[in-house]
Amino acid sequence: MKITNLILSAVFILFAYFQLNDPDPLGWTLLYLFMAAVCVFAAYGRSHKYVLWVGIAICLIWMGMLLPEFISWIKMGMPNIAGQMKAEESHIEFTREFLGLAICLAMLAWQAKSLSKH
Repeated sequence: MKITNLILSAVFILFAYFQLNDPDPLGWTLLYLFMAAVCVFAAYGRSHKYVLWVGIAICLIWMGMLLPEFISWIKMGMPNIAGQMKAEESHIEFTREFLGLAICLAMLAWQAKSLSKH
């Protein structure tokens, strides 16, 4: 688990770095750095369930704010959101953000489940 968590931490640090040129970098950079820190703490057995639950709550609230756009994208027939890096239509950016939050939520849920096993 230590190696997995350290690899995940490195991936989230890269995610944070790539957000620096985004139109709204602050929230995403902080979120991904938070995720990286969660993974580092987990790698060394220092996870705390309340930190994980706060992260889960943040992801769920943020996803809730993006949910209408995500549903709209589904109703549109789920057009390609990965064809180009620049999001020229709003549904592309909102859907990517929703899915980014889903990745964070999944990782936090996995960390919480792993912590409950100990």
